[in-house]
Amino acid sequence: MKTNMVRVILALLAAAILAGCGFQLRGSNGQYNMPFKSIYLAFAETSPLGTELKRNLRAGDGVRIEPDASKAEALFDVLSESRGKAILSLNSLGRVREYSLSYTLVFRVRNANNKELLAPTEITLRRNIAFDESQVLAKESEEQLLYRDMQADLVQQILRRLAAIKPV
Repeated sequence: MKTNMVRVILALLAAAILAGCGFQLRGSNGQYNMPFKSIYLAFAETSPLGTELKRNLRAGDGVRIEPDASKAEALFDVLSESRGKAILSLNSLGRVREYSLSYTLVFRVRNANNKELLAPTEITLRRNIAFDESQVLAKESEEQLLYRDMQADLVQQILRRLAAIKPV
């Protein structure tokens, strides 16, 4: 009984300290302050990365996603987007033991006057995945999960780079 009371007091004390120091959990969208009010995203309609980036930008405050490039303050150009899978290691029988997954995006950002706000930027993310021939379906699901995780990480990195752009 007494230990439960001590735990409750310690939890309240920790919460008070964190609240007092200004610590605040960041939301899933990050709430970045963008240096522009509208942006055109040059992703294909079916791009999962483009969809997630749009969702995160809309969740913030003040940035409009323009469907028409001529009406946007900033233009996000996708120069290339690719996923890769390479053998990382083999077992003693020469069978694949581990793969390296990669997700690469190269993009740039221009203003309405075609002046570059952000030079071509490449972001490459890598994840390793163990492979087991007896669990092929499970490993395929794990691979898709890792790609989704890399996509979410990529969106956050893009948002940070967009927020860091200095207006011209």
